[in-house]
Amino acid sequence: MFNLNGKVALITGGSRGIGRAIALRLAENGADVVVNYVRHKKDAAETADLVEKFGRKCLVVKANVAKQDDVEAMFAVIENEFGQLDYLVSNAASGVLKPAMELTERHWNWAMDINARALLTLVQQGVRMMQSGSRVIAVSSLGAIRAIENYTTVGASKAALESLVRHLAVELGPKGININTVSAGAVDTDALKHFPNRDQILGTALERTPLGRLTTPDDVADISLFLCSDLSAMIQGQVITVDGGYAIRG
Repeated sequence: MFNLNGKVALITGGSRGIGRAIALRLAENGADVVVNYVRHKKDAAETADLVEKFGRKCLVVKANVAKQDDVEAMFAVIENEFGQLDYLVSNAASGVLKPAMELTERHWNWAMDINARALLTLVQQGVRMMQSGSRVIAVSSLGAIRAIENYTTVGASKAALESLVRHLAVELGPKGININTVSAGAVDTDALKHFPNRDQILGTALERTPLGRLTTPDDVADISLFLCSDLSAMIQGQVITVDGGYAIRG
């Protein structure tokens, strides 16, 4: 059911948090993994060590997915090493946490480039190595549909990401390639440490989550594994929310 032997997965932002969890879950089920990072080399190496403990090959590639030249160079390395790509997980994300009235053009463009446009570049470069049955997964957040304090650029870019997935689904579907979004609830990762009201966010999420606990990176990884499996063959262009029911509380 979850036999990924002989498959190759690229996870952008795969050195820590949700990206690492997805990399390990796919490796655990047989996939060789490409871990992309841009700053955290040590964390990427640790992820690679964990992948290799499952007996899988792990290629670590430094690339800023907001830069097309970097993405092109990364795919040249992947093509040379593996000659194929079966799972593309667009997880790398960034953004400036400021009130909307303090945002600049640079802040806006940075968030849009790395959180939304990067997916387009990744798919354009990766599709040549992808066959029918391949999967693309974009990692989003509830900020795409909810107003979160200081989250303006990230939330808007995640909304753009989800829209892009729907448009790509129409074009990739005839090629037999599935593309979907996984939207995570409040996950206590390193990224959340940059929020000045982190404790409030986590506390509110916990209080309002019907299942009574916070979402973990492993929860997101489990859904990603499902979307990489044959069980998800007829899921296309959708947003799968992983939040224990938090979003239904309004």
